Amino acid sequence: MAGNILLELKKVTKTYKMGDVMVEALKESSLDIYSGEMLVILGPSGSGKSTLLNIMGGMDSPTRGEIFFQDRDISSGGEDILTDYRRNKVGFVFQFYNLIPDLTARENIELAAELVKNPLAIDKILDEVGLSGRKDHFPAQMSGGEQQRVSIARAVIKNPPLLLCDEPTGALDYQTGKLILALLKKINKETSCTVVLITHNIAIGGMGDRVVRMRSGEIVEIIENAEPISPEMIEW
Repeated sequence: MAGNILLELKKVTKTYKMGDVMVEALKESSLDIYSGEMLVILGPSGSGKSTLLNIMGGMDSPTRGEIFFQDRDISSGGEDILTDYRRNKVGFVFQFYNLIPDLTARENIELAAELVKNPLAIDKILDEVGLSGRKDHFPAQMSGGEQQRVSIARAVIKNPPLLLCDEPTGALDYQTGKLILALLKKINKETSCTVVLITHNIAIGGMGDRVVRMRSGEIVEIIENAEPISPEMIEW
């Protein structure tokens, strides 16, 4: 695939100690992620995809291997470099939203905007995710799909070059899930933000520019989709 390399993983391994046993959650995984692409990481539970995503986002450190973001080594630069990377370069979208319950939708988004120097306009983002009329509602007053839209807006407000999505449709019904996928695709195309989406749902792989298949902590296949399908066409 053509394009500049945004994030580069070189032989990344993650080992955990569980009692007296050492478990390799990730085994010498190498991957180039390109600016502006939609990348789907596909695999069953326990395949290592969440571990890989956490390492990509600087939330976990590899046991061995190197990680470069825009040619800058972030795997051995210390906590200050990782904090700056997480704050300014990466947006996170999780399966269960992780919103602050006693803040409104707008206030949840504002909190993220305050972390960075040049956030996007809050009202514009609220409009983009279809929540202009719900901005003063608290999470408990919103549906799951609306809460996930707040979560996406909170991630995008920072204007990050990289958006990492961990099973973003996992807690949603079929139709709402498709709407969220369409929103992520729209953000990817309109802002050139690189979107990495992990899922166990094989059907979602069709919307990616590339699909990374994982099994037992290893990348077993990387597939390039010549013609990615629109989220509206996905069925599962």
